Formats: sequence, C-alpha cells, structure tokens
Amino acid sequence: MRIAICTDAWHPQVNGVVRTLATTVDRLIQRGHDVELITPSQFFTFALPGYNEIRLAMAPRFGLRRTLRDFAPDIVHIATEGPIGWSARGWCKANRVPFTSAFHTRFPDYAAVRTGIDAAHFWPLMRRFHAPSHAVLVSTPTLAAELAQQGIGHARLWSRGIDGDLFHPGHAPLEEYAGLAGPIMLNVGRVAVEKNLTAFLDAPEEGSKVVVGDGPDLAMLRARYPHVTFLGALSGERLARAYAGADVFVFPSRTDTFGLVMIEALACGVPVAAFPVPGPLDIIGAEGRGATSNLPMRVGAVHKDLSRAITEALRCDRMGAAVHGASYNWDRATDQFLSALTTAASSRIEPMIAA
Repeated sequence: MRIAICTDAWHPQVNGVVRTLATTVDRLIQRGHDVELITPSQFFTFALPGYNEIRLAMAPRFGLRRTLRDFAPDIVHIATEGPIGWSARGWCKANRVPFTSAFHTRFPDYAAVRTGIDAAHFWPLMRRFHAPSHAVLVSTPTLAAELAQQGIGHARLWSRGIDGDLFHPGHAPLEEYAGLAGPIMLNVGRVAVEKNLTAFLDAPEEGSKVVVGDGPDLAMLRARYPHVTFLGALSGERLARAYAGADVFVFPSRTDTFGLVMIEALACGVPVAAFPVPGPLDIIGAEGRGATSNLPMRVGAVHKDLSRAITEALRCDRMGAAVHGASYNWDRATDQFLSALTTAASSRIEPMIAA
C-alpha cells in the first residue's frame, strides 16, 4: 500500500508523537509498504511561540500538493492539526483521496493553559478538522469516549508499544544517581507548563527528585528548584538507565492523551504515580491493577493527591510493573494502524484528480 504520512511534528523534536510516528514508519517499511513522509524539514519554518525548538512549516500548501500528486498515495494519514495537517486535509478533499487523522495532543487543553481561554472555545476547530477523516486514531478507549462527547465520534484505537530490547529492568542506574538520597522519584518528558511539573516538584516527599527532558521552562525550574536534579534530554541506553535506577516514576500531567514514558518506565520495573486522569487511568487503572483491574499485582497508583499516589506507588510490585510495561507491543499497535488505513483506502471509488 502507498501510504503518505503528513505531520507537523518530526525530528529533531523529541516527544511521544515523533517517537510513535518514527517507530510506526519503520514497521510499515519492514512490512513492505511504500511510505512517503511530509514533514517541516521540507519547508521554510518558523518557531512555535513559546517553543523555539518546535518549527512549523510556513505556507506548505504548494510543495505538499506537488509531493502528494507525484507520490499518488492510496491513503493519507494526517498526524497533526498544524499547517501541514490542514494543507494535507485540503488536498485530500479536493482530490477525493481518503485520509485518516490522529488525535495525539489535547490541543484545546494546551491552548487553554497557554492563553487562559476556556478549552471549549477550541473544540469547534478540532471538530471541523477531523470531520472529513475516515477514522480518527486515538491511543485509548477513554480518549475515544472523550472525543465522542465533543462530537468526534469516528475514533479507532491505535495503541502504543515499547522497545523491549532497550526498556527492561536489567540496566545499572545512572552515575548521576550515586549519592542521591532515596527514594529516587523520576519524571521524563518535555519541561513545559502543560506538563504540570510543579505538582511533582512541590510535592513534600522525602528523597530525591530527578527530571529528564528539555523544554521552554527548564531554566526557570532549575533556578526555582535548586534541590532537584535536572539531567536534560536523554535517549537510548542512558534513558533506560534513568528509568531503571528510579524507585518511582511520577507523571503529573493532566493533559497527555497517553504518556509513552509511563509504559517505558513500567517496562524498566518502575511503578508509576499519577493523577486519576485519562492516560494514567488507561495504563495504571483506578486501582493500580491496569485499565480493567485484571492484573494480579499493583503496578502503580493514581490519586487526586499526588503525594499519596507517590507513597502508594513506592509499595508496588516492580516485577509486575515490568511485565505490564512489556505487554505494550509496537507490532500490535502497527496492526491497528494498518487496519484503520486499509479500511479507509478501500472506500476510495474515484481516481485521483490532478492537483
């Protein structure tokens, strides 16, 4: 199948969207599919306000149309609701080419945090963007139900996975952990206001707090919390060692749609503490025994009091956490992705019209 993937999020950005797309593209190519990527690297770009490291394509319409016309895809997948996403959506509609979309980021909630405007004002834009899509791919059933309440009812599940060769409990702790008082409480992710890091950093817990990641708030938080160890962005084995050497992984975000870092931490044998919101509830579950409460052991804790969640998670089963994290499989996630795209592609009944 000839698959065009259009995304405003791509390398050198480091986030769950990019990692999910990059891994999926690799799996698609391994299975013999012909994949064309359209990313900001192919256009002039400008910095997203507040995120200098995130570059958005400037006026991508004409270059994007030419690329899609020349590639002649069977199906287009639009990953993001940015300039590339809107341009790809317009091309697909004009040429009657079916497309799927994804809801990776709670844009209304992020925009509300940044602007102070109620998130409800941003949902009509989301409904408009996704309405012509044959399927809106979402990471969890909870997110699908949330979108349905917002008038986006054609969601299909596209879960996530972990690299089992990299994320496992067998790593030695980072050298930077030597001398830190236990327990070691870890967070990994973008250091930005929407991640709600201050809820973690202000929690009155004995031990050491470690933050892995980069972002616009890093300098400010380093100055404000001198007792916290900020390690910057890590990847590969050093990231796995950061996970494996921690006693608990703390995920304070209330706006993430999934939280890939949670299942990576679990796979490294680290229980998770979080708020009882979508994402943690879909992975850890209300009782800490998975989304359907069917695990024989607790692998984490969610609570409206994050300190209580941390205390409870520290008592959870590390081996059980590793088994639960390892159950998330990229091949199974790719099967879900392909199933949605194949169904959408089969709906195409007219030949492509030249752009």
